[in-house]
Amino acid sequence: MTVRKMHEIWVEQYEAAQGIKQRYGLKAAFDYLVAEKLLNFIEAAAEHREFARELPRFVSHVRLMFTPVEIRNHIARVERELHEKNIPMEDDDDLIQESPTTIAKRAGQFATIKELLTATELGTS
Repeated sequence: MTVRKMHEIWVEQYEAAQGIKQRYGLKAAFDYLVAEKLLNFIEAAAEHREFARELPRFVSHVRLMFTPVEIRNHIARVERELHEKNIPMEDDDDLIQESPTTIAKRAGQFATIKELLTATELGTS
């Protein structure tokens, strides 16, 4: 895939999130753009240079869509939800649980998102 294609992917997702924000609200837009699309993009960037090159621009646009307070509040909420989801319940009938490796990988990716979205300045090196 070309860098241009990577650019088109995140731009389409960003534009879709703007519509989601207007129609369904801030939480839905954040969950779609950050907890789903940006998380997937970061995972792809770890293995594909084309995604890694586009990641700073994607992150900068996400930071434009949400205020710093909104970002902090929603990151805290998503972290709580992930933590609660990964606590085994005694009466949990769900036979399909994620492996500790998968949970740790997702936690690391979300920590990267948190760092990128809450950093005072974004570097380009």
